[in-house]
Amino acid sequence: MTQASNHLNWDPVLQAVGSKLQQSQSSQTLHDSRRLFHGRGHCYPGFDRVCVDSYFPAILLTLFEEHEDEAGLAAQLWALAEACGYTGLAVQRRYLRGAPIAWEQGAPVEQPEARRGELRFPLTFERQNVGFFLDIEPGRQWLEQQVRDKAGQVENLKLLNLFAFTCAFSVVARAAGELEVLNIDLNKGVLKRGQANHQYNQLATKGIRFLARDALRDFKRYDRSGPFQLAVVDPPTRQKGAFDVEINYARLLEKLPACLADEADLLFVLNSPAHSEVQFREMIGNANSGYEVMERLPQNPDFPDKDLDAALKMLHVKFRR
Repeated sequence: MTQASNHLNWDPVLQAVGSKLQQSQSSQTLHDSRRLFHGRGHCYPGFDRVCVDSYFPAILLTLFEEHEDEAGLAAQLWALAEACGYTGLAVQRRYLRGAPIAWEQGAPVEQPEARRGELRFPLTFERQNVGFFLDIEPGRQWLEQQVRDKAGQVENLKLLNLFAFTCAFSVVARAAGELEVLNIDLNKGVLKRGQANHQYNQLATKGIRFLARDALRDFKRYDRSGPFQLAVVDPPTRQKGAFDVEINYARLLEKLPACLADEADLLFVLNSPAHSEVQFREMIGNANSGYEVMERLPQNPDFPDKDLDAALKMLHVKFRR
């Protein structure tokens, strides 16, 4: 337990959550999933290890270290949430082995899901990562717009989705227009969930493929599925024995052009606080002269960060052969 946590007054957390809940009540996106409190961006001194997410009708409180009066915080958050129609509050303690999640207020939500407009993503509250990342929403919006602009205009439109996880990018792309998608992830389990996510949203899976491959080592086993006019590269910072952005990201970006169309729009993502935006841009520029960084996508406003270099970095990159 940190020294600061011995005398925490939860008011800043409660005020931020209360304000967002009120904001959501008057919004057209009333039940869209979002982060209600983001301590990890160091904008709330003393609360760096606390996050609160809305997956209506569930609230998820995540604690990254032990705090005094955790039950008190849960009870006060629940008082705010219940008044807005939520039915259960769960607490995830990331400081405990296995990062267990327990329902501590209201009633357990039988099938929690992330909501994004008309789209739904079933969540698993038995795992450290529940199955949907809220911070990368600007990237999903970018891809949605790219597909809308290109579908019907570009012949044989194809998207390569590397490190696909539960394939939210693929779901959003398919919902936005006609295209083929190749989802690549080392983990067969998350790809099965990705497939289920398409079916859950009643989206046709014709032309959508799910391949359990190592994005870097197995490149030659999927590169001929192109050429791809769109690609999303969103690797974990460190995946034991498989991928480390420090060592492997540049090598992957060097290989990638072999499967791209002569002109392609790419989303390169870096979730490492240890690498600055300048370093990321240099890595991209050094990997291939055909890459041109067009812009850094804006941060999700629900994820304020004191240091933009430490925050999630999403770059729109144009490739021209």
